[in-house]
Amino acid sequence: MISGTSMDAVDAVLVELSASATRLISAIAHPLPEALRQRLLALCSAGENELDRLAQADIEVGHLFADAVHALLADAGVDADRISAIGSHGQTVRHAPQATLPYTVQIGDPNTIAERTGITTVADFRRRDMAAGGQGAPLVPAFHAALLRAADEDRAVINIGGMANVTLLPANPQAQVTGFDTGPGNVLLDICANRHLRRSHDQGGQWAAGGTVDADLLGRMLSDPYFARAAPKSTGREHFNRDWLAHMLGDADSARAPADVQATLSELTARSIADALRLHLPGCRQALVCGGGVHNDDLMGRLRRHLPELRVASTEVYGLAPDWVEATAFAWLAQCTLASMAGNLPAVTGARRAVVLGGIYPGHSD
Repeated sequence: MISGTSMDAVDAVLVELSASATRLISAIAHPLPEALRQRLLALCSAGENELDRLAQADIEVGHLFADAVHALLADAGVDADRISAIGSHGQTVRHAPQATLPYTVQIGDPNTIAERTGITTVADFRRRDMAAGGQGAPLVPAFHAALLRAADEDRAVINIGGMANVTLLPANPQAQVTGFDTGPGNVLLDICANRHLRRSHDQGGQWAAGGTVDADLLGRMLSDPYFARAAPKSTGREHFNRDWLAHMLGDADSARAPADVQATLSELTARSIADALRLHLPGCRQALVCGGGVHNDDLMGRLRRHLPELRVASTEVYGLAPDWVEATAFAWLAQCTLASMAGNLPAVTGARRAVVLGGIYPGHSD
């Protein structure tokens, strides 16, 4: 299970993992109540009485994730005693890999999940990587490498959630798999759509498609030092947020057509992804896209225009439903943890070594 940067729902998947296959049995997007979403968004920046609000939200999100488990199993018609484990990423409310003492915070109390469901729960995946000197993110590239790496071509996996990240999968088995957050994915697009359309997102990118890219604004955005920073690197709402967008728009905000701003933000996401792929995997021949951004036709079109030499397709072509890749990855990472296998890739996160990720919270029968 995972609730991503967009905070629109809890993605919960029921997955059968074996040595030969990964099979998605059932999946749901469990609604995240708007009042809770607003409390979580408030926790993404410093505020009054923060510790008390964080502690309560931790338990509240734990209950929400437990509810998602019950709803998923009911939808699939599967009893809880058939489930080996839950892999719960939780909800990130703060990610600070560049702090003097780097830290990351994911809430959704695993004790609550294990107690409410009776199922062994694996959680807190990111902090062990940080303890080993890593960024704690992204962690999904190890899963991408296990399922999507090919011996006959260089490939990339592009995950476009609230933030966007890439996994670079060279064909050469001796070459390291790498990956990093490229910058904003849908987060700024959603902020702009909410402000001007009073909607959670720009459906299919239709609004952005009707706008014109503001070249000066795009250049200002791309001058943010994050885009030029060397990997390993990861980011979140702490950096790319409503205040960042307001700063970039500046005093000329009211003079710009909102649709043009949306088109520019879509171009920013596509351009930053394309620039990263060309720089770090110039021989790439196929880009596989997952995450909510795969449904944004305008964004996908911009990616294809910036990467004409690549086949840009959904991960669906290899049997991985694009909406559920990240949630499936945390089931896979939980399996690694239970088997005492390392789940991070040091070349991706910058950790000193590969480590077993997460903590194990036993279910009722363990």
